[in-house]
Amino acid sequence: VQLQASGGGLVQAGGSLRLSCAASGSIFSINSMGWYRQAPGKQRELVAIITSGGRINYADSVKGRFTISRDNAKNTVYLQMSSLKPEDTAVYYCNLANYGLHLRGDYWGQGTQVTVYS
Repeated sequence: VQLQASGGGLVQAGGSLRLSCAASGSIFSINSMGWYRQAPGKQRELVAIITSGGRINYADSVKGRFTISRDNAKNTVYLQMSSLKPEDTAVYYCNLANYGLHLRGDYWGQGTQVTVYS
């Protein structure tokens, strides 16, 4: 599985950005796609995740500001980020997890930098 992320950049606080991540390769019908982020000196953390069945989960810090969606026909996941804050600055990574009865594979994109300035 290959993941290609795009859409990061530099934005002023209060602004918006949209991240995209296209997946290709062996993608199971039961999977999850999501976004994680890692700020300098911090551990990677979950931002938002959406399953192939449409179940969504957000980190508390982004609820009400970020929206995750997916286009199953294109194997693409999106993250619409609004009301951005400087603390949202991080490298954002997309993730795809394939499931059978258990996790069958866990894949990461290359990361895209999001920088929010005040």
